[in-house]
Amino acid sequence: MRGPAVPPQPLDARALAALAANPGCKRRAILDGAGVNKATLASALGSPSAFGQSQFAFMRGNAFEARVKADGGAELLRLVHERLDPGAVPPQGAAVPDLTAVGPEGRAARTALALREATEAGAWTLLDHPLLALDVAGSPAFLEPDAVVVHPDGSWTVVEIKSFPMLDGSADAAKVGAAARQAAVYVLALEQVANRLGADRLGADRVVAEPQGRAQISNVRHRILLVCPKDFSNLPAASAVDVRKQRSVTRRQLDRLTRIEDIADSLPDGTCFAPDLPAADLTAAVESVPATYAPECLATCELAFHCRARSRADGAVTSLGRSLRAELGGLTTVDDVLAAARGTTGDPTDPAVAALRRAAELRAEALGSRSPGHDRSLDHKGTPCP
Repeated sequence: MRGPAVPPQPLDARALAALAANPGCKRRAILDGAGVNKATLASALGSPSAFGQSQFAFMRGNAFEARVKADGGAELLRLVHERLDPGAVPPQGAAVPDLTAVGPEGRAARTALALREATEAGAWTLLDHPLLALDVAGSPAFLEPDAVVVHPDGSWTVVEIKSFPMLDGSADAAKVGAAARQAAVYVLALEQVANRLGADRLGADRVVAEPQGRAQISNVRHRILLVCPKDFSNLPAASAVDVRKQRSVTRRQLDRLTRIEDIADSLPDGTCFAPDLPAADLTAAVESVPATYAPECLATCELAFHCRARSRADGAVTSLGRSLRAELGGLTTVDDVLAAARGTTGDPTDPAVAALRRAAELRAEALGSRSPGHDRSLDHKGTPCP
């Protein structure tokens, strides 16, 4: 579907967190599942995205991560011990297993083996850029956290290293929230690894309650370590972040995703998203998959500008925000909303219609005029006035 000569775009944790935040968008689900590079696709459609780090920010982030992990991760382990496990034996160095292998499946298997060996060893272990597999709508996604630390008690901690500063012990709330959602995806992937390895062999003693009422045993800690530069220096500072809420929400949303095979079966035969296709054919292929656009997509999806233009052209109320869409009930277009406010269409007993008509009446009174077609014989509940 992405084209015969187009390499797949890996599905990372940031993309999964964004997908989980909008599980009703079949367009994003099929494009991510097929490994389509959405940034390239957006450019080919004439609506390029504004995503991506500057080269300077990328180099600064890599330099900071290298500093945090220097000397076998001594400083990183010190922060984990200080913030998350002060009762454990202080780390006097740690094992850093080699995780290289052929292909993503090989690397994921090597990571699982290293986690099992480190857990059985009962000593501090640092896994640098492990690869984890997570099943998403029936398709495997391979994820690469910055680091995973195995504690002496056999528990596992996800480490997120970010380049935004931590000023006076706190960082930007929006950025911390995004990091927490991303880390929650890694926590889910680690839980799948733990379950595949076997709870008995791991000696796990933590029970994770699932939304459906079932339970699984996992030794994955739900407090992750967020490491950022301290103030305006390049020195690391860390904070423990509880991601239980983000994990639960992400798990629930990922469970709601339509299976990618089901979406693909509903598309016309020969649907292809190769960026070298003629613009008309590429647009038709993209529009053949339903999208669920909301303003929040601008911060998470490379196709947001294209979908926004289409949503506005169709007059969809979702372009005004999910909360407003929920308030309007069965009114799905801006034209429907305006017509209901003017009293030309809509059931007057519908709370949304009644609220719109009342708002139109108040606006008309404030402007000293009457709205076109507005029926003053109806009160704010849509019933005839005495």
